[in-house]
Amino acid sequence: IYVVGNEQNYHFQVLSILLDKLGFKWGRDLVHFSYGMVELPNGKMKSREGTVVDADDLIAKMIEDAKEVWLQKRPTPDPSRQGEEFSNEQTPNNAQPLPSLTGGIEGGSEIARIVGMGALKYFILKVDARKNMLFNPEESIDFNGNTGPFIQYTYARIRSILRKAEGETPSGEALGAALSEKEIALIQQLAAFGTAVQQAGTDYNVSVIANYCYDLAKEFNGFYHDFQILKEPDEQKRAVRLALCESVAKVIKLGMGLLGIEVPERM
Repeated sequence: IYVVGNEQNYHFQVLSILLDKLGFKWGRDLVHFSYGMVELPNGKMKSREGTVVDADDLIAKMIEDAKEVWLQKRPTPDPSRQGEEFSNEQTPNNAQPLPSLTGGIEGGSEIARIVGMGALKYFILKVDARKNMLFNPEESIDFNGNTGPFIQYTYARIRSILRKAEGETPSGEALGAALSEKEIALIQQLAAFGTAVQQAGTDYNVSVIANYCYDLAKEFNGFYHDFQILKEPDEQKRAVRLALCESVAKVIKLGMGLLGIEVPERM
C-alpha cells in the first residue's frame, strides 16, 4: 500500500500496469492509497512560495486554543442533573475553581494536549482521505457538532457517571428490564461497531470509524438528555442504563484509539 498524494494517481496507475507486464505478480495488486490535499482557510500551501505551515507550530497552537475555547464554549452544566455531570463541574453560582484546561491546576496542560491533538486528528480523519479538504482550526476545536472534542467530552461525561456509580454491579436479573426505544437504538448503534471497522479496513477509509464514533456519541447524548441514570429510582432501569454507559464508553475509547486519538477520563 503506497500512501501518496492524489496528484500522483496517473503515475501509480501506469506503474501497476508496467509491473504486471514485466512479470511481477504483485504489480496488479499494488494499492495506491490516494491522499487528498489539505488546505487552510488562507489557501493552498506552496513550498516554492513559502506559504507553508510548520506542523509543530500548528500542534502548539491547537493545544493553546484548546485551553481558551474550553473556558469560552464548554457546555453549561445542567443543575437538575447535578451528580451526573463531571465531578469538577459546579452550578453557575458556585465560585469553586474548575480543574479544567487552565494549566494552573495539575493535569490541565495534559488535558489541553489531548483535546488539541484530538481536534486536529479527528477533523482531518473524519473526511474520506481521497478527497481534498479545508482544515479550519477554529471549527475543529468546537465542543459541539462533528468534532473530536465533542466525542471526548461525551466519553469524559460517561466516565464521571460510572465513577459515581462505582460499586453498583448490575445482576443478570436486573438487566432483563424492558427497554425504551432510545435504549434499543443505542444498543443497535453499539452493535454496528464491528461492521464499521470492517468497512474501514476493506475500503481503506478510516473516516467510517470517525463518523461512527460521532454518531454513537450523538445517540448517547440524546439518550442522556431524555433519561435519568444515577437518579433513576427503578433499580432495574438504573442497572440497564449503567451497563449501556459502560459499553458506550468502551466503544468510544476503542474507536477513537483506532484513529490514534486519546480520550480523557476528566474534562
